[in-house]
Amino acid sequence: MTQTLTRSYDSYETARSVVEALEAGGVSSADISVVGRHARADRTDDSNAGEGAGIGAALGGAAGLLAGIGLIAIPGIGPVVAAGWLASTAAGVAAGGVTGGILGALTSAGHSEADAHYYAETVRRGGTIVSVRVTDEQVPAVEAILDGATPIDRDARLAEYRASGWSRFDETAPPYRPMM
Repeated sequence: MTQTLTRSYDSYETARSVVEALEAGGVSSADISVVGRHARADRTDDSNAGEGAGIGAALGGAAGLLAGIGLIAIPGIGPVVAAGWLASTAAGVAAGGVTGGILGALTSAGHSEADAHYYAETVRRGGTIVSVRVTDEQVPAVEAILDGATPIDRDARLAEYRASGWSRFDETAPPYRPMM
């Protein structure tokens, strides 16, 4: 049986190292996705986010998944660096005008609606998620790689979000700008 494991990280660089470790561990790049914020994505706007094809080499990764990373715009999040099946699903859903581009992609991948809202909000607030499709036999090895990079503590982050008045991801909200 196949399932999807997803973790969120505070930095794109950490997520990039996780993707590299997964590929080095034998996980096919076709089964890995990364969606997140990167300084390069923040310097663009929604109107030219699609011009990001080919930035993979600049953002890390001469081969594998990261070589194909590009910029896409996701409703409620704005421009992000993304690659893999999850990014393709989110972009396709958004392009088709279907509500819940990233939410729909995450729930289609097998995540609960609550988890999908958490992951989408984490990306909106500057984090990066890595999702991996795995067989039951792969779960222990993939979890060791994902958790070895110290992902965000989901429960603590959710408590932080809720303390600020957040209840769910809102794709109509403007891109998040941290308070200085």
